[in-house]
Amino acid sequence: MLTIGDFSRMTHLSVKALRHYHDVGVLEPAVVDPFTGYRSYEASQVPAAQVIRRLRDLGMPLDGIKAVLTAPDVKARNAEIAAHLAHMERQLAQVQSSVAGLRALLSGPPTRVAVEVRAIPAVTALAIVEMVAVPDFEEWLAGVFADLSGALAACGLAQAGCFGALYPGDFFELERAAVTVFLPVEVTDEAASRDRAGSLAGPGAGRVRLSQIPAVDAAVAVHEGSVADIDRTYAALGTEVAERVIGVDGPIREYYLTGFSDPDESTHRVEVCWPVFRTAG
Repeated sequence: MLTIGDFSRMTHLSVKALRHYHDVGVLEPAVVDPFTGYRSYEASQVPAAQVIRRLRDLGMPLDGIKAVLTAPDVKARNAEIAAHLAHMERQLAQVQSSVAGLRALLSGPPTRVAVEVRAIPAVTALAIVEMVAVPDFEEWLAGVFADLSGALAACGLAQAGCFGALYPGDFFELERAAVTVFLPVEVTDEAASRDRAGSLAGPGAGRVRLSQIPAVDAAVAVHEGSVADIDRTYAALGTEVAERVIGVDGPIREYYLTGFSDPDESTHRVEVCWPVFRTAG
């Protein structure tokens, strides 16, 4: 048996970390003295400790490490590791995108974007409205897209446009607000009846409802590329609206035109719509 100090020296894990791993059930000592509370380890536990240290170096959370160590077979273990590596690759892509965006900002003055003022008609849509925090938004959005797609397939409705979202104007100021994500559909009386009865089917359908997305006059610009740089399109669009003194209160809209199932962010296109007023004629 090894004392916790010897085990720490052999594995390069601190005594504090070993105690924490014991408390959360990631790496339990072979023996705990019932009177003194001293922890003792077996030499056979060293490989598991080394795996834990390397997975922690890769940023894997403790619940993920526990899943790796308790996996019933090699396939399940490898699936856990592969999922974390994919998560790291996404983080790396985000960092690279942020670096590229910063370099573009430092390279010169911002470019103007093409802006058009457009009347956007009202539509009937499958919609989800929930309170969302800004840091959680992208992950939440992916789940909402999946639930709306599932509800669409289960209800047998015809899609009548691309995914869209409504954001309160103070979303980023407050860092948390109610956001509406919607998918326009060609509605039938039967579907409307099912919605009133609360029986829209499909994954996540409990939070999906048929809703009317109102019409709006908006200044519209298209953002192309990584959503990490969409603030540049917002800045250019907001500047145009401010210079023309045509902005009005109301939610900002985004329409997700193409590319969001494609890991190549260069294919992504988002239409940003800023509410404005238009004079007659």
